[in-house]
Amino acid sequence: MWESENESVSGRDYGNGVHSTSKNGVKTDSFEQKGQSWYVATDIPSDLLVQIEDVNFHLHKYPLLSRSGKMNRIIYESRDAELSKISLNELPGGPEAFELAAKFCYGIAVDLSATNISGLRCAAEYLEMTEDLEEGNLIFKTEAFLSYVVLSSWRDSILVLKSCEKLSPWAENLQIVRRCSESIAWKACANPKGIKWQYTGKPASVSSPSRNHQVPPDWWFEDVTILRIDHFVRVITAIKVKGMRHELIGASIMQYATKWLPGLIKEGSGLAEDGSNSSNSNGSSSWRGGLHMIIAGSGEEIPTVQAKDQRMIVESLISILPQQKDSVSCSFLLRLLRMANMHKVAPALITELEKRVGMQFEQATLADLLIPSYNKSETMYDIDLVQRLLEHFIIQEQTESSSPSRYPFPDKHMHDGSQRGTNLNAKMRVARLVDSYLTEVSRDRNLSLTKFQVLAEALPDSARTCDDGLYRAIDSYLKAHPTLSEHERKRLCRVMDCQKLSVDACMHAAQNERLPLRVVVQVLFSEQVKISNAIANISLKDAGESHYQPLVSHHKSLLEATPQSFQEGWTAAKKDINTLKFELETVKTKYIELQNDMDNLQRQFDKIAKPKQASAWTAGWKKLSKLTKTTNVETHDTSSQIPNAEQTTKPRRWRNSIS
Repeated sequence: MWESENESVSGRDYGNGVHSTSKNGVKTDSFEQKGQSWYVATDIPSDLLVQIEDVNFHLHKYPLLSRSGKMNRIIYESRDAELSKISLNELPGGPEAFELAAKFCYGIAVDLSATNISGLRCAAEYLEMTEDLEEGNLIFKTEAFLSYVVLSSWRDSILVLKSCEKLSPWAENLQIVRRCSESIAWKACANPKGIKWQYTGKPASVSSPSRNHQVPPDWWFEDVTILRIDHFVRVITAIKVKGMRHELIGASIMQYATKWLPGLIKEGSGLAEDGSNSSNSNGSSSWRGGLHMIIAGSGEEIPTVQAKDQRMIVESLISILPQQKDSVSCSFLLRLLRMANMHKVAPALITELEKRVGMQFEQATLADLLIPSYNKSETMYDIDLVQRLLEHFIIQEQTESSSPSRYPFPDKHMHDGSQRGTNLNAKMRVARLVDSYLTEVSRDRNLSLTKFQVLAEALPDSARTCDDGLYRAIDSYLKAHPTLSEHERKRLCRVMDCQKLSVDACMHAAQNERLPLRVVVQVLFSEQVKISNAIANISLKDAGESHYQPLVSHHKSLLEATPQSFQEGWTAAKKDINTLKFELETVKTKYIELQNDMDNLQRQFDKIAKPKQASAWTAGWKKLSKLTKTTNVETHDTSSQIPNAEQTTKPRRWRNSIS
């Protein structure tokens, strides 16, 4: 992709090639191939057979001995002047590289390119074609081509590094890998002005924007993903040293993992973009990564070679992840963690990856947390793993809260308030995530009550302003475990705060037969307290009192918690409570009307019932009236001498005696 403006070579098959002077006495212009054998096009019969793998080269001793120290030493050490057959199966680059080296020895022009230079350079080193034997020997020629042509070109550096995959350890010892990696890193970090838009991994005609088009910062991602994992690690390490932004490094790692680890991709999403799979762009490479999504428990079915390659990729990617937070997404980390557990990656790397997930655990999703248990655990999902992730998150939150110097806030109070708000929001998101996770895994009948309780109580109470999610998880667990005893159900419900349930949750809980009776009573009582506090609050507020004491000491926390209508704002809460007050007044009015109707009916009943009184009663009342008159006449004369108290008590005695 990278070609500077002043680069004069573009085809990378250089017609001038590499020439050598013909001083060997055998003149020829070409080699001829017949089946698996190569012959020199000359009338002089060959006197040396060089065998490399299954290919035979019928050559002459003198051209090879004049330029190769290795050939000289082999023939000299054999002490056989008539030696006519040599086997060089260990020669790097194989028959292709030896063919070019042999042509060079015969003085035939060799066309150097990015695809053959690394193999020819290693073969020249193996054959010891140094300047001591002849000036301008093959080592010097290939080294000059690497330094002045290949390393100045982005595309050639990528292709040469790709070709080095089959040349270990020669390419590594000759510093070809290091030099190409540093060249790629330097160009990736440099200002991309003057870049000709041409992808290494795609045809040049695919995209060719104008020269003035702004080059995106991720222009180099596609090219480096064709490299093998060890070479990719070398490139990323060199890029880190150059100081590239950590989010770009993380994005390139994610793109590489998407291409070489198809198991990272979620079900139904297919392979990576461009249809890439585990096969290399160069079909000759034996390195094949890539496994389709493997379900839990099928780790034994993975082919051994592929499993080792996959494990190497996962371990290498974990080791080069940038240390900065948010350099890669939490979803990617969790999917990488899933594959690490599946392939039994080194425990130290898994622990490091779990800590990274804990740093940004609030960004996780439920789908990424549902990691199968690959250790033949009783539960379907790895509950212990999520518990460890939650512990790392809590430790990270505590560390950030206790180290204010890490945050560039000039005002301490400003920092404290912002930090508390950030931590609280993160804890609330994690609490909702944990509640959803508990709801999902609670359907597993093998999930023990202890594990459920420990995971539910791992977060502090302040992380949950509403316990509806926790109530759903508890209800789901009770459905899946109908054989729980009364004590176990009470123990399960203790993880929930009834005062933090919304109106809908309280209504459901009041009718939930699976809950213990004591919990139902607590739910009803807490709801009554919340409504009473809300009514008192609105009444005092309407009366203009700005400061008041709630009916219950915990009224503020209750209002902040539930019902949900109060959380949405005082406007909605006031409307609801006014509606309740209106309904209460309506009921009271109807009650008064009914009471009046009852009084009227009672009076009418009394009137109807009077004529039906017995006649004896009427006679008795008349007789009583006569006796009263006689008594009044007798006592009229002495009324002035008797005290008022006595006057008032005498009739009462009469009445008592009559009754």
